[in-house]
Amino acid sequence: MSRHPEVLWAQRSNKVYLTVALPDAKDIQVKCEPQGLFSFSATGRQGQAFNLSLDLYGSIDPQAGKTKVGLRNIICTIRKEQKGWWQRLLKSEEKPAPYIKVDWNKWCDEDDEESASDLDSDDADEAYVGEPDGSDDDGMLYLPDLEKAR
Repeated sequence: MSRHPEVLWAQRSNKVYLTVALPDAKDIQVKCEPQGLFSFSATGRQGQAFNLSLDLYGSIDPQAGKTKVGLRNIICTIRKEQKGWWQRLLKSEEKPAPYIKVDWNKWCDEDDEESASDLDSDDADEAYVGEPDGSDDDGMLYLPDLEKAR
């Protein structure tokens, strides 16, 4: 029996990011078709089969897509055929399946696209690491003393 992996998505005006959360995946196959069909299949940690097929909102350029396989997830960068913001991820106007969620770490509003950091780098799947080396706080977040605020 096939299962669906969790999928996180975000977009820019020229591309869509799909992050498939599947730790230790094997036999990964990703297929993109110009009319917007995205297919994914892999074998999970205990040998379970995971399959996914999405009918994306718009047409895509399958030759320009990239897939990066990590230990915990697979990140697919899909180039849109025409630059512009999609109203939603899928063609269907129905509520998406519960395993499809917004990737708020990569999300960018249309107004913020120029000022947002570009995810085209190879470090796109790494979490925020804080300030550059040399900081004395060892990555600790500063919180004001709330007792003094009273």
